[in-house]
Amino acid sequence: MKRIAFISEHASPLAILGGVDNGGQNVYVAELARALAARGYEIDVYTRKDHHQQARVVDWQPGIRVIHIKAGPESIVEKEQLLIHMEEFRNDMIDFINRDRKQYDLIHAHFFMSALVASSLKKILHIPYTVTFHALGLVRKLHQQEADRFPPERCMIEQFVVHDADHIIAECPQDRKDLIRLYSADAKKITIVPCGFNPSEFQPYDRNAARQHLGLPQDKPILLQLGRMVPRKGIDTVIRALGCLLKAGEKARLVIVGGNDESDDTTLTPEIGRLKKIACDENVQDDILFTGRKSRHLLKYYYAAADIFITTPWYEPFGITPLEAMACGIPVVGSDTGGIKYSVANGRTGFLVPAKDFNTLAEKIGHLIKDPGLRLSMGRRGLHRVHSLFTWEKVADQMCSVYTGIETSLRRERLYSHRAFVHDRPYSRTISTPPLYPALYIP
Repeated sequence: MKRIAFISEHASPLAILGGVDNGGQNVYVAELARALAARGYEIDVYTRKDHHQQARVVDWQPGIRVIHIKAGPESIVEKEQLLIHMEEFRNDMIDFINRDRKQYDLIHAHFFMSALVASSLKKILHIPYTVTFHALGLVRKLHQQEADRFPPERCMIEQFVVHDADHIIAECPQDRKDLIRLYSADAKKITIVPCGFNPSEFQPYDRNAARQHLGLPQDKPILLQLGRMVPRKGIDTVIRALGCLLKAGEKARLVIVGGNDESDDTTLTPEIGRLKKIACDENVQDDILFTGRKSRHLLKYYYAAADIFITTPWYEPFGITPLEAMACGIPVVGSDTGGIKYSVANGRTGFLVPAKDFNTLAEKIGHLIKDPGLRLSMGRRGLHRVHSLFTWEKVADQMCSVYTGIETSLRRERLYSHRAFVHDRPYSRTISTPPLYPALYIP
């Protein structure tokens, strides 16, 4: 199985990270594609065209093409509003495949909308597919409730895909449990394959040199929060914990990296405005630096400049930033949820705390501030842990095993003899267009 089509409708590997819809999935798709290409796979990444100047095909890396698919306006559209454009995505993708005349051994769908497209392509082109959901709608609803702006069809689609897909990739044990408990997924169809980090991109670096490079102060412990600027990331919890620390007489500076722009402009990133108000309420506004979005090559300096990395989302399907922090030798204090409780070894590489519990968070941060030796030992153990378990090379090896297992299973079921390749029988929308929404073709 050597030619794989990735579908990642809203998360392009070419996107600038840090915005509302650009984050861990973009990194996952990019880095996994690179690692698989290094193993001889040919990867085509199908993603939505969101700017009129984007080329149809970008030869991005050796063995990797990024193909921009027409689906709605050629402009930024929030992912919560994209479902209505997925039928157009499916049709344009099929048109491209017909013209390109390439045969794919497998589709790897990323997110539920990509999986919806993949399920339709499976029926039309007879290509098997696996799916990494990256987040589950029922888990999101549990935590966000009325703030969840995805269409109600999301959970129905996920339920269908769980049973329709040839295989499912869970990113951590909690993800697997949620798939089985909430969606009645077949445990035999699920393999846990985590996210990873790139050792050539993230490694230990001199703290003082990093602070000097970034213009950060040398005289205070620095706490780092880095990621997308959305409420569910729980950055308000970190700000309130900082308030507790300062009231207790501790000295610290909180650096918050992320946003829709390379500034702290609250018009461009409204979440920064909300967080600044909380900072004022806690009287810690002078001890917080909002940097805005930063380019990928600068992130290693922010990690290296920090004494402690903090990530306290309400929930987190996996979370790549703790891996990157540990790869830089930094202890992590994170929410005891999802992938974070898988990647962070509590008491060894950092601490796990309940989400939204700023008092406990402040207690653990304060403990680390007072004990430089513990920070150092936790950082060393974290560095060893990520190199042992979470490099993209190790992730790709596991994914290759999944792909091979799917191929073996399909051969056993003698499905290959019934496949109709696109160059033998081109798809025509004028003949028969199966409905995209799964409720219409569930038996």
